[in-house]
Amino acid sequence: MANLQSIATNPSVVPTTHTSIPPGHSIGLHPLVPTGPLASAAPTMGAAVNPSMAASAAVHPTAATNATPHQKMQLIKSERHLFSSSDDSMVMRQIIATHSPDGRDIDTRPLLHVIEEVLHRATLSVVVETPPQMEVVEDRMQRNGIIGMLEALAYPIHRISCEISCKCTGGGDAHATTVALFNQLSSYTWDAKVVLALAAFAVSYGEFWLTAQLHTVNPLAKSVAMLKQVPDIIEHTDVLKPRFDALNNLIKSMLDVTKCIIEFKELPTEYISPDTSPMSTALTHIPTAVYWTIRSVVACASQIIGLIGLGDEYLSSTTEAWELLSLAHKVNNIHGHLTKQLSLCHNHINEKKHIEAYQTLVRLFDMIHVDNMKILKALINNKEDLPLIEGSTKKRVSVDVLRRKIVILFISNLDISHDELFILTQIYNDHLSTGKLERHYEMVWLPVLDKSVPWTNSKQEAFDHLVSMMPWYSLYHPSMLDAAVIKYIKEVWRFDKKPMLVVLDPQGRVVCPNALHMMWIWGSLAYPFSSAREEALWRGETWGLELLVDGIDTLIPTWVCISLFGNPKIKENRFICLYGGEDIDWIRRFTSAMRHVVQETRIPLQMVYVGKSNPKERVRRAVAAIAEEKLSGYWQEPAMMWFFWVRLESMLHSKMQAGWNIDNDPIMQA
Repeated sequence: MANLQSIATNPSVVPTTHTSIPPGHSIGLHPLVPTGPLASAAPTMGAAVNPSMAASAAVHPTAATNATPHQKMQLIKSERHLFSSSDDSMVMRQIIATHSPDGRDIDTRPLLHVIEEVLHRATLSVVVETPPQMEVVEDRMQRNGIIGMLEALAYPIHRISCEISCKCTGGGDAHATTVALFNQLSSYTWDAKVVLALAAFAVSYGEFWLTAQLHTVNPLAKSVAMLKQVPDIIEHTDVLKPRFDALNNLIKSMLDVTKCIIEFKELPTEYISPDTSPMSTALTHIPTAVYWTIRSVVACASQIIGLIGLGDEYLSSTTEAWELLSLAHKVNNIHGHLTKQLSLCHNHINEKKHIEAYQTLVRLFDMIHVDNMKILKALINNKEDLPLIEGSTKKRVSVDVLRRKIVILFISNLDISHDELFILTQIYNDHLSTGKLERHYEMVWLPVLDKSVPWTNSKQEAFDHLVSMMPWYSLYHPSMLDAAVIKYIKEVWRFDKKPMLVVLDPQGRVVCPNALHMMWIWGSLAYPFSSAREEALWRGETWGLELLVDGIDTLIPTWVCISLFGNPKIKENRFICLYGGEDIDWIRRFTSAMRHVVQETRIPLQMVYVGKSNPKERVRRAVAAIAEEKLSGYWQEPAMMWFFWVRLESMLHSKMQAGWNIDNDPIMQA
C-alpha cells in the first residue's frame, strides 16, 4: 500500500476547487499516452479527451431533438480543443493535489473480480429472448470473503455512481466531472480510486443491461424500460452494435490498466522498494493512468445515459463509436507503458529472489543436516508435491522416496548419446545380474537447459524419449529446475554441457563432485562413489590389459577372435595390439605391415580393432571390411568402442582430479 501512497503531493500548486480548464486549452499527450494510428486519423487526439461531449448534448432531449446532425457534430468537435498540450502538467498537478490518502487499506483485487463479472455479463451479445433458466453461479463474493468490505464500500460506490449520473445527465464537461470524482475519492489510494470508480460504473451499467435484456420477458423490467425510455436493444442491434463494440473495447482497456495498477501495489516490498528505478518510474505514471481510466469511466457512463429517451437519429450516429475507439487507443497506450514498467519490476524482483535462493543453497550445503531432505527439496523444487518420475512405473512421486539414501544426481542437457545412456543403464542395473534384491543408492536425472531458449515441441519429445529410456528417477519437467539451482550447478559444480554425476551422502553432503569417471572405470564396484573410495580403488590397480578392457569384453584373457595363425585362442604371454582409426586404406596397410613383422619375427601378436571414440558410419564400414577381409580381430558393437575410449579418457580425468600426474603416478607413466 505504501508504494502507491508514496507519490508526493503539493496542494498549494493548484487548488482542488479547480474543476475545469478554461476553453481553448487541453490536456496534451502524457509520455504514457503516445500518439498512434487513431491519433493521426482524427483532427487531433483531443477527440479522445472528452468523448462524452456528444452525450452532453444528447442528454438534453429538447436540444438533442432540435439540433441538426451538423450542429451535433460541431458540439462534439468543440470539446476537442478544450485543452492544449502545454497544460498537461498543470492538469496532473491538479489531480495529484486531490490525493490525500488517510491510510485505509482496501483489498481491491476481489472487488475487481466482482466488477469483471458484472461487466462481462453486461454486453450486447447477452440478450435474453426466452425465459432464462436459473444459472448456478458460484458465489465469488462469499468465496473471497469480501462481504464485510462491500458493506463498508456500498455507500461510497453509490455516492460515486450518483455523482457520475448527475454530472453526465447535466451536460457537465468530462474533465470537470473527473476532477469532481477525484475530490470524492481523495482519501483513497490510487488503486482504490480507480476500482471504486469502476464499481460505480458497473452498478449503473449492470442496471441498464438488466433492464435492456429482460424487458421482453419480465413485466417489471418492461415497465422500468418504458419509464426510462430505454431503447429496444434487440430492435436496434445492427445500429447500436458498433457503438457497443467500441464501448466493450474501452471497458476492456480500462480493466487492463486497473489490473496493472493493482499488480504494482501487490509487488513484494521486501524485493523492490518505491525508490527502486523501475518502481519509482511506474509510480510517477500511475496518477496519469488513474486519471485517464476514470475519465474513460465518465465517457462510458455518458454513452449509456445518452441512450435514454433518444430517437433513431441519435441512435444511428457513428461519431460516438469513433470517440470511444480514440479513447480506448489512448488507454491502451497507457497500459502498454505500464506493462513494460511492470515487466522491469518483475525482472528486478526475480533477480533479487534468484540471488537470495542461490545464497540459501550455498548456506544449506555448508550446514550439517539430519537427512538429505532440505538439500534435495532445495534442488528439486519444493513447491511441487510430486516433482519426480519413478523409473520403472513412470508415475510421479515425491522427493521423500530419496530420504536418507545415497543419491547420485545425473546432470546433463538433452544431448545424451545412446551409447552413454546404454552403458550407464547397464551399470545402474548391475545389482540384478548379481542377484541382489536392491541397490544401495538412487540416481536422479536433472536436465539443465538454457531458460532463455523457448521450449518447443521437439524439445518436449526429446525429453520424453530420454525419460522413457531411463530406469532411474527423473525430474518431471526441466522448467522445475530453478534458475538459482542452475547457477549453483554451473558455478559450484562446474557443469558445462558434458554429463556429470554428483554424489550426495544420506545427509545431503557432496562426497564426490563428479563420479562419472569412477562409474566408467569400475561401475558399481565404485559404491559408495566417494572420493575416498576412488582413491582406494586406484591403490589396488595396476596398469594392464584387464584395466583397459575390464567390463568391455568378458573373454579376457582368453579372447576369442581371428588369429593371425589360424589359432582361435590367444594363449598366455601373447602380445595384444589395440589399434583404431577409420581410414580403411591405412588399416589395410597397417595390418599388412604387422603381419609381415609377425611372420618375420614370429612374435605372438594379436591385433584388435577398437574404432574411434565417436563411432560413425566410416567406422562401421571399416569393421565390415576388416571382418570380410579377415584383417584382424574387432569389436562388433559400436557401444564397446565408445566405452573403451571413454574409459581411457575417464582414467586420465580421475587421476588428474585426485592430483596425480605423469611425474608421480606409475599408471600415468605407463
